[in-house]
Amino acid sequence: MTDLLMLAAAAAPTRLNPLRLFLDADIVVQVVMAGLILASVWTWTIIVSFSLRMGRVGRAVRAYEAEFWNSRDLEAFQTEAGKRDIPSARVASAGLGEWRRSSAGKSPDREGTRQRLAGAMDTAVAQEADTLAERLNFLATTGSVAPFVGLFGTVWGIMNSFFQIGQAQNSSLAVVAPGISEALFATAIGLFAAIPAVIAYNRFSHRVNAFEARLQRSADRFHATLSRELEAG
Repeated sequence: MTDLLMLAAAAAPTRLNPLRLFLDADIVVQVVMAGLILASVWTWTIIVSFSLRMGRVGRAVRAYEAEFWNSRDLEAFQTEAGKRDIPSARVASAGLGEWRRSSAGKSPDREGTRQRLAGAMDTAVAQEADTLAERLNFLATTGSVAPFVGLFGTVWGIMNSFFQIGQAQNSSLAVVAPGISEALFATAIGLFAAIPAVIAYNRFSHRVNAFEARLQRSADRFHATLSRELEAG
């Protein structure tokens, strides 16, 4: 008997094996786990790509704005550089385009022109912010839904474990423990997907809001410059 116990102890796993927990789980729990793993992979893809994109866009915007405000002829500079794939360039192009249309007449309405300029650039700023934030909705969805999806897998796995207890007519811990471990693993994967998604969503939302505020300040400054040109004319 002692030899059998020692042999069983030697054969027993000394730590959890995630792959074995997945393979031994019920098919429903496996589907839940696979979906959560895919959501986690996509979450990290968004995190990495968004971080790289924000860094690249931030550098481009700083360089463009430095050139823009150091230029003696803003209209000539914008005509040459306005086609760049830079948010600030598109905002300035929207304002300059409205300026040209509104000042084309002999006696432009100054107050109406100011309002149209502000509206055109505000719309461009909002569009740029929306474009940057379009993938963040997935992070928000994953952060709020993944724990409940994992919990569904856990509940299903525990129900299946109790069913197996009834079939085996044996309520010992050795019978129920493996199934419960597999079920709880679904919740663990759900949290693994949700936690970085929530952290990244909060962080990236702050960065998008800060970037939108930067664009808005630049647009307000350009609006003031065009307003002075309008009064001078």
